[in-house]
Amino acid sequence: MNSSKIKKPELFNEGNKKIEFAEMHMPVVMKIRERFLREKPLDGVKISAALHVTKETAVLIKTLSVWGANIFLSPSNPLSTQDDVAASLAKIDNIVVEAWRGMSSEEYFMAIKDAANFKPDIVIDDGADLHITLHEEMPKIAEKVIGGNEETTTGVIRLKALEKENRLLYPVIAVNNALTKFMFDNRYGTGQSSIDGILRATNILIAGKRAVVAGYGWVGRGIALRLKGMGARVIVTEVDPIKALEAVMDGFDVMTMEEASKIGDIFITATGDIDVIRAEHMLNMKDGAILANAGHFNVEVSVKDLEKISDSKEEIRENTVKYTLRNGKHLFLLGEGRLVNLVAAEGHPSEVMDMSFANQALSVLYLINNKGKLEKKVYNVPSDQDQYVAKLKLETMGIKIDELTPEQVKYLESYK
Repeated sequence: MNSSKIKKPELFNEGNKKIEFAEMHMPVVMKIRERFLREKPLDGVKISAALHVTKETAVLIKTLSVWGANIFLSPSNPLSTQDDVAASLAKIDNIVVEAWRGMSSEEYFMAIKDAANFKPDIVIDDGADLHITLHEEMPKIAEKVIGGNEETTTGVIRLKALEKENRLLYPVIAVNNALTKFMFDNRYGTGQSSIDGILRATNILIAGKRAVVAGYGWVGRGIALRLKGMGARVIVTEVDPIKALEAVMDGFDVMTMEEASKIGDIFITATGDIDVIRAEHMLNMKDGAILANAGHFNVEVSVKDLEKISDSKEEIRENTVKYTLRNGKHLFLLGEGRLVNLVAAEGHPSEVMDMSFANQALSVLYLINNKGKLEKKVYNVPSDQDQYVAKLKLETMGIKIDELTPEQVKYLESYK
């Protein structure tokens, strides 16, 4: 065992089996791994990563490790680590893992700081806690970073804010903004896995329930679509008039949270903002309403407000806490208000993370190959990389598509 800090090293065999299963369902990453295996393009490169320690993440980390990288893996959520996966990765010599399920806030941020102190050449993040720690607390280390990747909408927003203030210390690839990421990972991945988490935590019947989805970005779209498919009567709340209009024309009811709070049975936040569901909404809710969050941080459902208006709380199922309000009603909070799909379930299916992590791996190579050539900005994934990942995915699914003939290309490029 290397210098990893994990809680259940005895689970490494179970972790090995999980990772093997994920590798079978992530053929794009495996093809890319094999393509660059002999070259060892990351030989000697130090990578610090703050990611959900799941079997899918393990496929990415193992790919980077066999390419020659030395890796420090920390979590991006105190409750999303799969301990068996962490134990499996910790057995690999050039990978250090500091993550376990149920970390305290202090332990979580210590792991992030330890990842920063690894003095990485490349930073891979999911939510930007590691990026922000490097910028705010360790700028001298950050100045020597070649570049970084960011996996989430929330993280990209934070990094764009740094860039706007001219404080970004290294170039970052917004992997989240790749079409082969957000159109599939955010929509189909979160859509399915969030409902998976709700069902594992509660085992409720979705059909016939009024489900309120806060936010109609790609995550909210995916959740609303899957709820509708399972028979829920879906309500969308929004602050963006265009997204609200889109939700209406997609067949959903749209109203304010004040209105929705009075009639909803299930509430799922997916906005990336704070205090989406507050005390005034909670006090309006039906007895027995369920609160869940699918945004990156545990700030969308105001747990602070929930605590203030409650007389007592009790964990009645794993990842389900019943709050008894002072007005006598009961509300059920799932996963402490953290990402319900990762706290109460296993996160996105391997097949959808196949494209996201293919983009992560290729973006690391892009940063290395363009060392010193990029400005300190947030960049989108190169379009040819996006297209390449999509083509590989179709190929692994046994699907062929048409190609333009030379005449068709000429026609489309002509003004006549």
